[in-house]
Amino acid sequence: MLNFGWIKTHKGQGMVEYILIVAVVVGIVFIAYKALGKKVKSQFENATKTVQKADK
Repeated sequence: MLNFGWIKTHKGQGMVEYILIVAVVVGIVFIAYKALGKKVKSQFENATKTVQKADK
């Protein structure tokens, strides 16, 4: 008889690894947003003001 029990454990292991990777990426994005969010927002506001001035 063939024993395919190891396939089930490997599939579960792959899913856990995938979830961990996604969680780490989400954490990095959240930290970057918190650290750089205000700077990026102010840069976009400055660019918007500059374009509006040039349009007049």
